[in-house]
Amino acid sequence: MILLPALFAVLFLGMQAALYYHARTVAIAAAQEGARAAGAETGTESRGIDAAHTFIANAGNDVLQHAVAHAERTATTATVVVEAHSLSVIPGWNPVIRQSVTVPVERVTAP
Repeated sequence: MILLPALFAVLFLGMQAALYYHARTVAIAAAQEGARAAGAETGTESRGIDAAHTFIANAGNDVLQHAVAHAERTATTATVVVEAHSLSVIPGWNPVIRQSVTVPVERVTAP
């Protein structure tokens, strides 16, 4: 009887850790997709944001909740930041995920 609550606590913490890790992995993959699109030779910030949101939508509606992507492109780098909330099995706790990826901007150079 005494061990049952402890067993459930360990079970829920393990599930929460798995959900958080999966959401973090999806967020960084979405940021990578967005950064690649924004950093392409003809890429733009809006293309990076669209690519990140498309990746998140394809991953599933419940993996990242309230996801927002931000992009910034300079002459040399493109950065995409994805912020969202992970699913939670612990009531009242909504872990925040924030992943950022920066890539160099593609450009054509003369030989």
